[in-house]
Amino acid sequence: MDNLLKTCLYDKHVALKAQMSPFAGYMMPIQYTSIIEEHQAVRNNVGMFDVSHMGEIYVSGPDAEKFVNYIFSNQVAGMPVGKVLYGFMLYPTGGVVDDLLVYRMQAENTFLLVVNASNIAKDYQWVYEQSKGFDVKVVNASDDVAQIALQGPKAESVAVNLLGLPVADLEFYTFKELEYNGHYLIASRTGYTGEDGFEFYADHETILALWDKLYNEGNVAACGLGCRDTLRFEAGLPLYGHEIDVDITPVEAGLSMFVKLDKENDFLGKEACARQKAEGVTRKSVGIELHDKAIPRAEYEVEVDGKVVGRVTTGYRSISCDKSVCVALVDKEYAAMGSEVEVRIRKKTFKGTVCKRRFYEAKYKK
Repeated sequence: MDNLLKTCLYDKHVALKAQMSPFAGYMMPIQYTSIIEEHQAVRNNVGMFDVSHMGEIYVSGPDAEKFVNYIFSNQVAGMPVGKVLYGFMLYPTGGVVDDLLVYRMQAENTFLLVVNASNIAKDYQWVYEQSKGFDVKVVNASDDVAQIALQGPKAESVAVNLLGLPVADLEFYTFKELEYNGHYLIASRTGYTGEDGFEFYADHETILALWDKLYNEGNVAACGLGCRDTLRFEAGLPLYGHEIDVDITPVEAGLSMFVKLDKENDFLGKEACARQKAEGVTRKSVGIELHDKAIPRAEYEVEVDGKVVGRVTTGYRSISCDKSVCVALVDKEYAAMGSEVEVRIRKKTFKGTVCKRRFYEAKYKK
């Protein structure tokens, strides 16, 4: 436990008696009150998450656009300042190095890559190694940048009226570089919950001040990683290591829309993804709704007539929908909507029907 990292908000979590647990090399809050209560706070009101464990890597220099376009599956060329894109860094096999957000900054030829906490070291090394031959500078700023995610239908009101931030005009997947109490702050409107919301990136001192103001004056629920997972899962949002991984491509995961095969220039993983698109995949990511209240969990087997045809990647008793549902990677012949399958939970199997992967209709402000 002693070798686990702590975010700048660690003492705040302990003071609130949060249930702390190791996650991605950090000691992080899983819940403060209950996962259900925090989940509902985000769905119906507003909640905030410490996501300071996420990684921030800056790429700058004359070749920055060309380089980021080469290592990123989405279309970076011509991307305007203030825009955010979601996509992947891919291995030549088409497997996922990581899924990430790319921000085009005000500073000329500068991009911010926001990566998953568990992959910071690997991602930085990957980006650095691929940068050879490009006129770019790659900087891992993760230790200096902290982040709060403010999520829920009342997030805009809180950000504008309590924090005084001019973010009401931000569109989905855009951001601003602002000043808050004399400190530099990035405010973006993306989210990982299926609700409207914002991310605030700043130095540790600023994030500590924001947390206190939101919690003490804004009636904003402190939320842990437990409900962050139930929220993103219901909204059909993938998690690295579950729905996507080194051996699960975006094409298999049903995320081809973020892999721009029509980009003029080649990018890492393009050939493999193009081949999968042309030839078809042997397995697909699907939703499954169980006919019972039994709860499917990650790695449980999916069966048809006693034959294993896939495995669960994430599963829960959905809090918002009150249904036992999961996302699973299954052989393509069993992936059609309405197909009947079974999920093995311990020694028994439970019937289920293949359905959409999004179990809750997202309410982003677009």
